[in-house]
Amino acid sequence: MQKFISSLQNSTVKKLLQLQEKARARKKENAFTVEGVREIGLAITGGYEVKEVYFTSELFPAEKAQNLLSSVSGPVELTELSSEVYEKIAYRGSTEGVIAIVAAKALSLKSLIIENENPLILVAEAPEKPGNIGALLRTADAAAVDAVLIANPRTDIFNPNIIRSSVGCVFTNRIATGSTSEVIAFLKEHKIALFGAALQASVPYHTVDFTGASAIIVGTEATGLSEEWLQNTTQNIIIPMEGEIDSMNVSVAAGILIFEAKRQRLRRDSGFKIQNSKL
Repeated sequence: MQKFISSLQNSTVKKLLQLQEKARARKKENAFTVEGVREIGLAITGGYEVKEVYFTSELFPAEKAQNLLSSVSGPVELTELSSEVYEKIAYRGSTEGVIAIVAAKALSLKSLIIENENPLILVAEAPEKPGNIGALLRTADAAAVDAVLIANPRTDIFNPNIIRSSVGCVFTNRIATGSTSEVIAFLKEHKIALFGAALQASVPYHTVDFTGASAIIVGTEATGLSEEWLQNTTQNIIIPMEGEIDSMNVSVAAGILIFEAKRQRLRRDSGFKIQNSKL
């Protein structure tokens, strides 16, 4: 029988709010919340386990909730909320009327399998702002990179702000986290060249050959890459700046670098032989 919750004091409502607001709660429950039809659908497609679904029939009828879960093999607890309760827990300003509790996945490097023999990987060191992380994940999805590695993470990847700003690309990318030392060791073990976006000892990004197994590494806008990265990169690269400022948003910079790598690879696959590193 389907449950119905109308009290703001209900323990389930308090649990939902804790999962949205507290990284500690998400870690303890090994779960997080996902709001919105597209985002929940991407989580399901990405192999995440949907444990519970909450909806308000005024915005999202029960039939739609059941259809959303039609591809889920296991049982999912479905609960209707009064409009007052749903408004309390809705995280987004414009909501669709449905929220799910989803089981977290392990994001360890040990569980990451690189299937492509010639991978393109995005690495972000110590990203903190959820908006930047979400934008990086959207860029990675658009370019279909083989993995996104977060070194020295400062923010819980299942933070609802990251899920929202990435429009669900948390679930479409292969993501792993680890310390800088662990990520460097992983990349070297897989014989992947390390191209660090940095000012020191750098060359213009378009003069580098990204057609081999490559990792593009970006740091924070405030401090850039750590010394450990700078000591281990294959080559540092720079985006020449022709205006008055000397830096740009990290997600914009990552997009330029990743799509240059994609351009080179498409050119190679189209039959153009790269004669020198300036193509």
